[in-house]
Amino acid sequence: MTQVTGLFASVLFSILMASQVLAFPLPRPGNTPGEMNSSADSNYDFNGIVALDNCSGSIVRFESSKDSDPAMVLTNGHCLESGFSAPGEVVSHQASSRDFRVLDSHAASLGHLTASEVIYSTMTKTDMTLYQTVETYAEIEKQFHVQALTLASKHPELMTKIEVISGYWKKGYSCSVDSFISNLKEDQWTFTDSIRYSRPGCETVGGTSGSPILQAGTRIVIGVNNTGNENGEKCSMNNPCEVSQDGKVTYEKGLTYGQETYWIYSCMNAQNKLDLSIAGCTLPK
Repeated sequence: MTQVTGLFASVLFSILMASQVLAFPLPRPGNTPGEMNSSADSNYDFNGIVALDNCSGSIVRFESSKDSDPAMVLTNGHCLESGFSAPGEVVSHQASSRDFRVLDSHAASLGHLTASEVIYSTMTKTDMTLYQTVETYAEIEKQFHVQALTLASKHPELMTKIEVISGYWKKGYSCSVDSFISNLKEDQWTFTDSIRYSRPGCETVGGTSGSPILQAGTRIVIGVNNTGNENGEKCSMNNPCEVSQDGKVTYEKGLTYGQETYWIYSCMNAQNKLDLSIAGCTLPK
């Protein structure tokens, strides 16, 4: 996997483990942004995309967000600064001071945003961390001339053309939604209704974790990039496998996946805030 935690004996051990893995893709040891791709991919628009110290991400808003609201940043649950969460574990409304590097349309660095809290994070069912920032959407647009992407409130559709855009590597990928996987299992983690990418086109690598999955030609986020089968192994770390509703297990080297994010809308209260106690909330609690 790429990246609190209780899974590891110490912070040092967690860092060493994270630096060796791809399927929850973190960069390889010694790599820094730009080493693999020093120039931006000119085929993609990086407005709204951010880079983390070890992952990718994006500035996002709800369909009902106001310009005066504090902005949000989306990345993976396994990119949380405190490390991997255990199966079934949820972090919500936890203070954070995470730093995010803001990119312009051509992936040039414009400055930084700062988190104020982790709104929600989990590696169960989905693989998502949603941060709230100190800055509002209006302040970000005024300072950086950058607009947020919009989180879709509905389930994505099969064969939708998509783009996966990495702020860490300044690189984009294009393909389609190939299939929805009932259960995607990787080591002790299980994701539900995962998005499998078509091939070729979306052969994501370490550092692309947390990249938004955009409906191509729009600024609508339908999911978040998170994993792939690296070695053709079965259900192990770095090698997720697909488990059908009838229990059949399949796996194949090179298959890559993302996780859905629309569930968060089922847990929003009248004030546009996350409330896991709401009846009908479908996120892990």
